[in-house]
Amino acid sequence: MDSCLNVIRQIARARLYANLMLTNTVDHVRLIYVDAMPISKFKAQCLAVMDRVRRTGRPVRVTRYGRPIADVVPAGPAAPVTRTLGFLKDATTITGDLVAPVTATRDWNALK
Repeated sequence: MDSCLNVIRQIARARLYANLMLTNTVDHVRLIYVDAMPISKFKAQCLAVMDRVRRTGRPVRVTRYGRPIADVVPAGPAAPVTRTLGFLKDATTITGDLVAPVTATRDWNALK
């Protein structure tokens, strides 16, 4: 399996196959053919390219002088939103007076 992965990595890195992207997970390897575009064209059409990647799910490889420099890939699923304000609302109970001093004023050294 490792020798097969090395061959696939060499193919994906070769300049002849610059439009292949290797994705590797625990149980399988997948080669994806990606669209390549020069950086000047990407700079001019950036928003349209990102919208196309989001719609189709197909990644785009940005190249400079024919060499890949970046991959624009679709975003993964959004993380669930966790509630941060008030998440300990029912976890505590208030007993006693929160404003009154803990000890009597006669015990304070600052007043002497």
